[in-house]
Amino acid sequence: MVKLDIISDPICPWCYIGKANLDKALAQFPDHPFTMEWHPFQLNPDMPAGGMDRKAYLETKFGGKTGAAKAYAPVVENAKKAGLTINFEAMQVTPSTIDAHRLIHWAGIEARQTLVVDLLFKAYFVEGRDIGSHEVLADIADTAEMDAALVTRLLASDADTADIRARDQHSREMGISAVPTFIVANQHAVPGAQPTDLWVKVITDIMAQIGDEV
Repeated sequence: MVKLDIISDPICPWCYIGKANLDKALAQFPDHPFTMEWHPFQLNPDMPAGGMDRKAYLETKFGGKTGAAKAYAPVVENAKKAGLTINFEAMQVTPSTIDAHRLIHWAGIEARQTLVVDLLFKAYFVEGRDIGSHEVLADIADTAEMDAALVTRLLASDADTADIRARDQHSREMGISAVPTFIVANQHAVPGAQPTDLWVKVITDIMAQIGDEV
């Protein structure tokens, strides 16, 4: 197996698009060599625990609705190409993602990490839910067949918070400043929401190398 480390944030639209493009490539190779692990990166590491009204957030970050529309135009275009829905109208809150990253970490212990990432993307981008809410996160855990009661107790504590922040900082110290970033076999960094064709080529090349080594 070949390790594929994915550094992302569940409120990052390019991460949502990048995963969809990767998934389409993986679907073409049922015996693909990748084993995936998701790693934390917060787009807004200083976001208050309760998040921020999305309208206020957009005005602060992009100078208002017009600036936001201009910034998100390529997102909308690429999401459409990837066959994805992004329901901007439903998004009322831009959340802190520290707790969502804790949930992703715990899901990894139970081999449910990619499923939980998918559910977080759906909750935020399609359903417009506040994925900073402990109630929402517990519901996602339940859907993923994790122990929602245990997750609720863990979320109420500071379990693994320092670890998530340290891992986020470590990625920044490695020079990662934008997500998604994919790291193949601990060697090759693939930045951004790459098209499916690129992943098909990467997987084909890796599988050819593995075949030559057997």
